[in-house]
Amino acid sequence: MYDGLSRPPLSTPARRRPALRAAALALSAALLAAGCGSSGNGADGEAGSSGAPGSAEGFPVTVENCGVKTTYDEPPSRVVTIHQHPAELLLALGLKDRMVGTAFPDSAVLPELEKDYEAIPELAKKEPSFETVLEAEPDLVYGGYGSAFAENEGRSRKAFTDAGIDTYLNREYCGGEKGVTMRDTYDEIRTVGKIFGVPDRADALVADLQDRVGEASSAVKGESKVPVFVYDSGDKSAFTAGGKGLGSELIDLAGGENVFADLDEVFGDVSWEQVVERKPEVIAIYDYEGAGNVERKKEFLLGQPALAEVPAVKNKRFVVLPLTATLVGIRSAYAVEDLAKALHPQSVR
Repeated sequence: MYDGLSRPPLSTPARRRPALRAAALALSAALLAAGCGSSGNGADGEAGSSGAPGSAEGFPVTVENCGVKTTYDEPPSRVVTIHQHPAELLLALGLKDRMVGTAFPDSAVLPELEKDYEAIPELAKKEPSFETVLEAEPDLVYGGYGSAFAENEGRSRKAFTDAGIDTYLNREYCGGEKGVTMRDTYDEIRTVGKIFGVPDRADALVADLQDRVGEASSAVKGESKVPVFVYDSGDKSAFTAGGKGLGSELIDLAGGENVFADLDEVFGDVSWEQVVERKPEVIAIYDYEGAGNVERKKEFLLGQPALAEVPAVKNKRFVVLPLTATLVGIRSAYAVEDLAKALHPQSVR
């Protein structure tokens, strides 16, 4: 999992993902025009309570996020997102009018969100400085990777709290013993929907993503699991997805099996000898700037004599996933679809 330190920087667009379903986006637009919805109790420890006289409907809302408890007396109105997946989630919920800054794009924006995304000021190509964020005068900063709130760079959550600014961190970085699953994606969307007073939009978006995952998983039900090796980067060793990350679950839902699911990490290094021993039939290449582009990665894999008899290399079976599609956000459902088509082309059209 990218933490802003161990991975190379992300900046160059990866391939675009399929469009969100028109129905969900239409509903978001309609709800945006109609105003905010009500809030209630739900995931991530948030507890909605009846608002005091004059408060927004359904507020205040209290959220426990990665050990930080925040009470929102009203929906945030000036939000800065750090990293792309939080920005796309807010846009998919029809919250463009609340966004005053974005930072650190790591892939091409979904086509239907591109116009709105480009209309929001980009504060920095990577994580912005604390001072740059303050200049945007946000009332909430929503971070995607843990590095959004890097203490050694002056952007700790406490620093923002002391400045009177609320923070929210993507739950993938809350830590804990359990791995990340699609449930975390759905809970993330619902929690953000409650914070912004738009739970109906969140429910509609979750339903759409669940339908996509359900359809892809149903199509491959009964098929033999295809062994998959995730190649993130590396030459002397392979940096791959372990069993604690969302990527492993995406492979499973698509009718595959992560050959390094027993790696008790989100990401970790393994030897090429281990890759050869586990005989993956498909290699999922994570696409992002800083670790070589996809074609160079393919050339590297195909050019290694030690990998020549690995089924995936021998048969040139590769599937490319933008790193953003493997994170807790709106794209993970599409990753399941793409993986299912690559692993079981005879069953998924």
